[in-house]
Amino acid sequence: MWVLLRSGYPLRILLPLRGAWMGRRGLPRSLAPGPPRRRYRKEALPALEAPVLPVTTTEIRQYLRARGIPFQDGHSCLRAPSPFVGASKLKHQTGAASFSLFIDKTTGRFLCMTTLAEGSWEDFQASVEGQGGGAREGVLLSEAPEAEDSEEVRRIWDRAIPLWELPESEEAQLARMMFGLTKVTDDTLKRFSVRYLRPARRLVFPWFSPGGLGLRGLKLLGAETQGDGVQYMETTIPRPGAYHNLFGLPLISRRDVEVVLTSRELDSLALNQSTGLPTLALPRGTACLPPALLPYLEQFRRVVLWLGNDLRSWEAAKLFARKLNPKRCSLVRPGDKQPSPLEALNQGLNLSRILRTALPAWHKSIVSFRQLREEVLGELSNVEQAAGVRWSRFPDLNRLLKGHRKGELTVFTGPTGSGKTTFISEYALDLCTQGVNTLWGSFEISNVRLARVMLTQFAVGRLEEQLDKYDEWADRFEDLPLYFMTFHGQQSIRTVIDTMQHAVYVYDICHVVIDNLQFMMGHEQLSTDRIAAQDYIVGAFRKFATDSSCHVTLVIHPRKEDDDKELQTASIFGSAKASQEADNVLILQDRKLVTGPGKRYLQVSKNRFDGDVGVFPLEFNKTNI
Repeated sequence: MWVLLRSGYPLRILLPLRGAWMGRRGLPRSLAPGPPRRRYRKEALPALEAPVLPVTTTEIRQYLRARGIPFQDGHSCLRAPSPFVGASKLKHQTGAASFSLFIDKTTGRFLCMTTLAEGSWEDFQASVEGQGGGAREGVLLSEAPEAEDSEEVRRIWDRAIPLWELPESEEAQLARMMFGLTKVTDDTLKRFSVRYLRPARRLVFPWFSPGGLGLRGLKLLGAETQGDGVQYMETTIPRPGAYHNLFGLPLISRRDVEVVLTSRELDSLALNQSTGLPTLALPRGTACLPPALLPYLEQFRRVVLWLGNDLRSWEAAKLFARKLNPKRCSLVRPGDKQPSPLEALNQGLNLSRILRTALPAWHKSIVSFRQLREEVLGELSNVEQAAGVRWSRFPDLNRLLKGHRKGELTVFTGPTGSGKTTFISEYALDLCTQGVNTLWGSFEISNVRLARVMLTQFAVGRLEEQLDKYDEWADRFEDLPLYFMTFHGQQSIRTVIDTMQHAVYVYDICHVVIDNLQFMMGHEQLSTDRIAAQDYIVGAFRKFATDSSCHVTLVIHPRKEDDDKELQTASIFGSAKASQEADNVLILQDRKLVTGPGKRYLQVSKNRFDGDVGVFPLEFNKTNI
């Protein structure tokens, strides 16, 4: 683990919360269904299969035409008759209802709204082609929740009481005040089936299956006072990666053509009550819009995204609009007079009027300053938010770089054996624990070894010496928005970029780490000019970062230098293109001493955001790695 030093003494370090364990899901022990136990899964850590070559929309259309399958073009999906619906049932469906199969234009994944069958493009092809050979109809039903989860969901739901039936008391007033629900009516709470879990003092939001097939999951929302404000804590059952609840979906009618998307269930309550418009809350807030939810949003001609009151919410809204088709999307810009919906309700603002100020997400390639002036004002009035996500473990890095921003390219270098991978893993883990969706491409060391290092850094201690705590930390680590490419050794840049683009679409990745550039250069480039090949790869990563609004951290080995000389920006292997294209250049300096261990420093030699550069010392703590 890395610790910042100033004048040779430890400065400070912010670590993850390490309070007493309260049950498997952060609930009081009285509600936890027994002692914690290991859950065996096929993938202990989410990983992207390699290579990932998404099918194109043209290929999907050509296949459907060749098979004689009629289809309709939608915003994000193609609609077609479902092969998973029996012939007798299909006869009774007419018009748009008969086109109940939705195929994602980008990935080819499908969802049948009638049977809830879902799967990959290959699964769909196999099912269609299998039917022609007389095989039984394919049944690829959505994976049922684990029995353990189902029992826990039912147990908590039964223990919770409807919030509108909570007896008038000091407890009821405190609950409404803590969650900002003083102006939300009982009718609204009843319409959305909001309950209150008294032992845990948490709101309970249900996840009902489409078609009313039962209760699939829950989200529990806790609140704690923090200074003058309130901090909210979310717990979902099942885990966040499998929790795909569009809160408010059962209230949507087939005739609805406009919807407002929010990042919190509380905001949906306020919006629906104030405007009467259909509202849906995204299951993971501003962190991610899973493509599995896109079919449920196809019916809407207009989608308004009102995700919050900060720049991070604004950036997420623009990113999600790309998936939803920006031509039908409008965005509510954060501001003092346009806070989050719940805050607007409590301040007595007119929510309908705020919605009318929503800006179209789509515009032509050329814009004037008139179209940009509001964004410029937003950055000037929110300087800290515009600087990006700040590190909690590296305050001196915040002092120089100010934060981690989307759309930038960071080049990181250092001598062989100086600890580049160890440092960059904690650098990325720090951001990941703050909700920055991260994709790791480790071409030099295996994912198992990398995950072990990161888990040790996350737990701030050697787990081999305390194996009884492994499951507890592994469960917490598994909930991080962290993914790994399965490449190792030399790879083609085209395959790597395709995988990254797939990850951005499916997982809303905001940060990609490539460790390192030399190991990913493919065999086909050995016979050509390696400098020119590296320049091409750096240019491809630069273009990806800009086009995808995703931060790329690229580790590059330095040239061979004398041990007694410090590395410079010119020491980066290859031509000057890497440092020219980069927004930030970080150098890990390792000053070796004859009498003992050397001293390590992190040097920021380029900072395009505001120009601040400098050096600060680091100390490697081997007991925490």
